[in-house]
Amino acid sequence: MTDPLADIVSFLQPRAPFSKWVTGAGPWRIRREQSGQVFYSLILEGAIRFQADGRKAIELEQGDFILVPSSFGFTSTSAGEAPTPGELSAPVHLGNGALRVGRQDGPPDSQYLVGHCEFGSPDAALLVSLLPEVVVVRRDNRLVALAKLVRDETLSKRPARDVVLERLLEVLLIEALRSTAASDAAPGLLRGLGDPRLAEAIRAMHRDPARTWSVDELADLAALSRSSFFARFSRTLGVSPMAYLFTWRMMIARDMLKNGGHSVADIAARVGYGSSSAFSLAFTRHTGVAPAHFARALAAAE
Repeated sequence: MTDPLADIVSFLQPRAPFSKWVTGAGPWRIRREQSGQVFYSLILEGAIRFQADGRKAIELEQGDFILVPSSFGFTSTSAGEAPTPGELSAPVHLGNGALRVGRQDGPPDSQYLVGHCEFGSPDAALLVSLLPEVVVVRRDNRLVALAKLVRDETLSKRPARDVVLERLLEVLLIEALRSTAASDAAPGLLRGLGDPRLAEAIRAMHRDPARTWSVDELADLAALSRSSFFARFSRTLGVSPMAYLFTWRMMIARDMLKNGGHSVADIAARVGYGSSSAFSLAFTRHTGVAPAHFARALAAAE
């Protein structure tokens, strides 16, 4: 069966350039500005406090996992002793991928894994807009095991390390996202897939993007009236049904152009356009360049 969430994560092409083991003691505060990188963290012992800019603080305890697909600044602080307002801590590198924050002597109050990953897809910003801004999963043993594997592989120099990391990150992202309660997610794909009626329509679009879908046909699949389906889909995913379908088709088209070996006519048929000219017009409107120019630019960048 078609899995839209797996489709999206696969298209994101996650990579892991950074993973660290952090221990903290006493009061401390770390600040990260907007970096364009995806952030994740797993609490191994104790607790920390996480606060994204403009949002409420979140208390993270042992076994909790947090994923921030969007790019914005945030602050992490000790959960016990409060740090001096406005004062930032400078992490001390201990070697072998380990960092220490706060008081340098004595046993740590908290231990956690922290990492960044990057998305290789040229559509990353568009794809991330379909995901929640912050994903928090409480005490999930599978995520604990996966995050530790990501860290160990990041620090290793074993053969095929990059390939293994990419696969582990795909699994980690899927596991984190599907572990999030749909009712708690912001408008986007997770909430849509959490709605059984909308999920059927979303899966149909992913399963058969070449079909000339209408709102009426999708509404029938969702067993809703046309107006109810349109309003519910738009409210739940944050985009209209046809806008979502267009986005999905353009992602497929860009991926086919990137991989090469496909004519414009082949791609047009694959994503539901009756002619190469109609597809080229839609693609150019979406990307700002014609399909042939887009393919050449990708080839030149490699």
